[in-house]
Amino acid sequence: MPGLADEPIEIDIPLVRRLIAAQFPRWADLPVRPVAHGGWDNRTFHLGDQMTVRLPSAAQYALQVEKEQRWLPKLAPQLPLPIPTPLALGGPGEGFPWRWSVYQWIEGDPARKERIPDLNEFAGTLAGFLNALRRIDAEGGPAPGPHNFFRGASPAVYDDETRRALDLLKGRIDTAAATEVWERALASQWEQAPVWFHGDVAWGNLLLHDGRLSAVIDFGTSGVGDPACDLAIAWTLLEGESREVFRDALSLDRDTWARGRGWTLWKALILVAGIGGAVPAEVEKAWKTLDEVLADHARSG
Repeated sequence: MPGLADEPIEIDIPLVRRLIAAQFPRWADLPVRPVAHGGWDNRTFHLGDQMTVRLPSAAQYALQVEKEQRWLPKLAPQLPLPIPTPLALGGPGEGFPWRWSVYQWIEGDPARKERIPDLNEFAGTLAGFLNALRRIDAEGGPAPGPHNFFRGASPAVYDDETRRALDLLKGRIDTAAATEVWERALASQWEQAPVWFHGDVAWGNLLLHDGRLSAVIDFGTSGVGDPACDLAIAWTLLEGESREVFRDALSLDRDTWARGRGWTLWKALILVAGIGGAVPAEVEKAWKTLDEVLADHARSG
């Protein structure tokens, strides 16, 4: 997600029904109901029992629709876990201004920590998925840009926003340590060929079956570039031994991990500083993430 988003337009069941009836009449008789965790960047609805309708909630998210339609079918056969399968591409209509997608439904529960009995196994499986993603030929893939809020580029793209948050948080956090984390992140760049990354490896985009990682969804911020942005999960969900399992399995250098801490720090800072548009529960989690990042930085030296 970006630091700040446009005000979303109203997207509801009647709109989805009108779009389906007008553009995909073969599915017009199927029931439509909201998905329990339908997301913010996009609104997601069940279409019958086997499909979902996914509509971008603002103009900046609409840039992701054609990217996913083009690239997800190419990525899927080369990955060890299921990812979304596009079934149809919808267009503007019925008062909705952007393109949108119909996907095959993937069953699973969002990866909340309390649902994961073996966090070490989860960390290893996730690392294996990200390793496989990085190995896929990135030729012609989408470079960082507005479509993914510059994930895969240097975190320096958010330098002004981060510095503003640090100023707002003086006296509330260890700003000297946080500044050190940030400047360490800006001191290097990805020196290798661009690789595929997911861009939003968060608990809500990781699905579980019987407590094990079973699918990865929402590739809206995916692209090719620096994979450091995919490391945030190390501090937002993993901890202790499971973080080390994840770190060891990925085999990325210290500089990449430093940039990963930078990406994670930026997001936590803007949330706790009140410039990220977050709800209270997200702010509480961001405080915990901030503590984890600063503590891990101190240990890493």
